[in-house]
Amino acid sequence: MKKILSAFLLLFFVISFSQEKKPMFWQDIQNFKKEDQQTPPPKNAILLVGSSSFTKWTDVASYFPDKTIINRGFGGSRLTDLNYFADDLLSPYQPKQIIVYCGENDFADNHNLKAEKVVERYKTFYKKIRARFPNIEVDYISIKYSPSREELWPQMKEANRKIAAFMKKQPNSKFIDVTKAMEDSNGNVRKDIFVEDMLHLTPEGYQIWKKVMDPYMK
Repeated sequence: MKKILSAFLLLFFVISFSQEKKPMFWQDIQNFKKEDQQTPPPKNAILLVGSSSFTKWTDVASYFPDKTIINRGFGGSRLTDLNYFADDLLSPYQPKQIIVYCGENDFADNHNLKAEKVVERYKTFYKKIRARFPNIEVDYISIKYSPSREELWPQMKEANRKIAAFMKKQPNSKFIDVTKAMEDSNGNVRKDIFVEDMLHLTPEGYQIWKKVMDPYMK
């Protein structure tokens, strides 16, 4: 009886330990893999990679009906997570363009984080993209102003400026600034284009993004 109990406890601890070792967002990545198995991803698509602003854009394909889009945004992700799962996010696909929206959660996760640190995280991910896809179009959507994260905007704005300068020097790369288009006539970001959490966008908000992104879409 003691041997059975000991074996049960050992199995319990092994399972518990293995579950604890799984990194954050591991399940999201497994869901992407399952989706790709069920429906093989198309070639020459536009690959969206990033955080919840992409995740919640569930009907993004309807905004760009003449484009083939693969949405691989996973909510809450930071640039550190994109770097950690870079192989899983990039290797299954053969896109003609990659568009990244990420960085906002890096600041939300650590309010004292310097802009330069986020910029370095993005540069690391950009290099990983280029190692696999040296010639395709790679674009970065600016970190948006979110009313619920107003106190973090100075760092975010600085990160945007530095990432924009970096992207300007890279081949086949663009910085897509959505902030100006989200403002009202007084230069204030419109709160009515956000849902109740003042973080995520309404359909009208995504319509604004669509208009800004249109000229950049391959």
